[in-house]
Amino acid sequence: MPNCALAKGMGRPMAHEIHAEMVANVLTVVAAEGDPLTEGDTVVILESMKMEIPVLTEADGVLTRLAVRAGDVVQEHDLIAVVG
Repeated sequence: MPNCALAKGMGRPMAHEIHAEMVANVLTVVAAEGDPLTEGDTVVILESMKMEIPVLTEADGVLTRLAVRAGDVVQEHDLIAVVG
């Protein structure tokens, strides 16, 4: 389970961090903190080299932290959001 913190002694994920895979501009923020998300939902849309790249959640949960805004520039490995 990459990018997941485990609940102490439970062996189940309690948070899933979403990180940028490349340098890009945050074109659109689709989800807001507090939104319930299902695996595969779009959180933000990035733009790089004139291509739009949807960033999807890999886990069900609630968006507990959104670390970017539209217009931000993210570097590779920057935190975008946390789903818990």
